[in-house]
Amino acid sequence: MPRLLIKGTEAAMATASGSASTFGNATVVRVVNTATGADHLVTVAESAGGTVVGTFTLMRSESALIEKQTSHVIFAAATAVKGAKVGYTN
Repeated sequence: MPRLLIKGTEAAMATASGSASTFGNATVVRVVNTATGADHLVTVAESAGGTVVGTFTLMRSESALIEKQTSHVIFAAATAVKGAKVGYTN
């Protein structure tokens, strides 16, 4: 597993495209689904309210690293999904 450089404070994901976040213009965001009973859809878009780049389902109690452009935003189907700006370190 890669070591992570923590670059921001973890926060609950917005649940709508219009309020989605760049997570401080991050290029890498660690997302975690804190729900123990539900999987949730995570969406990356070009901008708040903009064209969807892609989606994936984050399984319950799982985490993932999302690489994205600095201007791209992320939102999820529930605030149980949290995100934080991170980077890779040696």
